[in-house]
Amino acid sequence: MSAKHKEYFDKLAPDLRKRRRSTRYYWDDILNYANFFIHDEDSVLEIGCANGDYLARLKGSRKVGIDYSEAMVAEARTAHPNLEFHVMEAEKLHLNEKFDVILISNVVGWLEDVQVVFEALHHVCHERTRIIITYYNQVWEPIIKLAEFAGLKKKTPGQSWLTTQDIVNILYLSGFDAYRTTRKMLIPVNIPILSWFANKYLAKLPLFNFFCLNKFINARPILNEENHPEYSTTVVIPARNESGNIENAILRLPKFGKHVEIIFVEGNSTDDTWEAIQKVQEKYKNTHDIKIARQEGKGKGDAVRKGYSIASGDILMILDADLTVPPEDIPKFYHAIASGKGEFINGSRLVYPMEKNAMRFLNMLGNKFFSNVFSWLLEQPIKDSLCGTKVMFRTDYLKLIENRKFFGEFDPFGDFDLLFGAYKLNLKIIDLPIRYRDRTYGSTNISRFKHGLLLLRMCFFAAGKIKFV
Repeated sequence: MSAKHKEYFDKLAPDLRKRRRSTRYYWDDILNYANFFIHDEDSVLEIGCANGDYLARLKGSRKVGIDYSEAMVAEARTAHPNLEFHVMEAEKLHLNEKFDVILISNVVGWLEDVQVVFEALHHVCHERTRIIITYYNQVWEPIIKLAEFAGLKKKTPGQSWLTTQDIVNILYLSGFDAYRTTRKMLIPVNIPILSWFANKYLAKLPLFNFFCLNKFINARPILNEENHPEYSTTVVIPARNESGNIENAILRLPKFGKHVEIIFVEGNSTDDTWEAIQKVQEKYKNTHDIKIARQEGKGKGDAVRKGYSIASGDILMILDADLTVPPEDIPKFYHAIASGKGEFINGSRLVYPMEKNAMRFLNMLGNKFFSNVFSWLLEQPIKDSLCGTKVMFRTDYLKLIENRKFFGEFDPFGDFDLLFGAYKLNLKIIDLPIRYRDRTYGSTNISRFKHGLLLLRMCFFAAGKIKFV
């Protein structure tokens, strides 16, 4: 940070709390966004903590703030003695601790060399650290300058008005992967009714969203793909009326990673699926690690939760027993997550051409519709929200269970439960293209209209939890 900027912020320190109170409506929006992705057990570092008021209101089990200004830090220590503060320049970050979440709120524009600061973050990052950056939309630069000229806003030293692509590029050069960007807040002051409507609804819609004041970037460290460890994997195979596919699921599933555990979960079949599962377990007990279970409830989502509850693998996968997603493709999902390319791997059937009878036309339209809705909701490209094959680490799934009450448990398929949970955990979601095949046995368990309406209802519910908050 330049000497001119330091002088400005040192002078600002005595009345910063008063200024923060007057702009609380604005800062509350940033706080609510960060707190959505911070969990009670997380350790949090704020870079540019000022007087600590913002840090004090964040979630987290341990919270640490740094600021270059001794006056700011002295005030923060007095106001929040239960928190830890350090006088330190971001360019020279040297704490002997790794944090789960690092926040950089409205600071990047004041930095002399943003890349140097981002590179210094590696000293306080572990491989699963999340970095949340907040900054001004450059579209607002003339508006803010006009407000300063008119005396409606206190003049500040010139800052860098970086674009989203600028920051994403500097993050990449510094060894970080920016995987989600968001815009929020059309009206930064509280005008009754108008601000509420504009910021809660209009700001989330296309076109209006372009003019939002605040931008957010979520990033994570780029992992060394060549040195990743080997993981054990659990493949859960929900099976209802799939007797003819059970043995083929075993025969066609390759071996990969450190160890593969297979869990068949049978649910309410009217054929001999359960007997076929038992025979396969006995027949291949010397060559495969097979567990079997019967679900107490109904629906694929319930079957997956049953399988995951007894899983022991580091990585959890789903393989539909209809085998329309080829078991031979499952190692691709393993390598994608094990190498760090993503933290939630979502199969996509809508990239390659399908076999003639693999998906009915109305199902295809429905999938394309829901993929667009999900991409908008989750702020990451989701090509195929309803593909049965989804992959995540078991440690993340255990956290997802703790957060499940946030979205509820009314998803009979399990796809939305896992995708919404991955979003709440701030995971990087990656689509993995697969070839979708015709069934060779049985018929689909999906009702296009009944289940389509249920999925639509879940989208509206999730929009109220994620977007319009």
